[in-house]
Amino acid sequence: MPRNRGSMTEAMYYVLLALCKPLHGYAIMNSVRDLSRGRVRMGPGTLYGVLTRLEKEKLIQLEEVDGRRKVYSITPAGLDALREEHRRLAAMVADGNFLGESD
Repeated sequence: MPRNRGSMTEAMYYVLLALCKPLHGYAIMNSVRDLSRGRVRMGPGTLYGVLTRLEKEKLIQLEEVDGRRKVYSITPAGLDALREEHRRLAAMVADGNFLGESD
């Protein structure tokens, strides 16, 4: 079932961002940590819950199974959803830019 284009969780956003190149689970966890500059850390349970949800929503796909490692990649629908979420977040930040201004 395709995503309804609402906002996504932080974990979903970073997993999609990480999967702009095909990765297996452990590499996804490391990529999320690196992309977020250490702010977001995921354990295996959280990661696989997110992967299951994103795969069900057809935002990612299983690309190959290499031994015990499953390699995932973002789908065109996933890239569209990621870009849409990025625009939404950027608009929210822009709306609050006045907070950084000094009087």
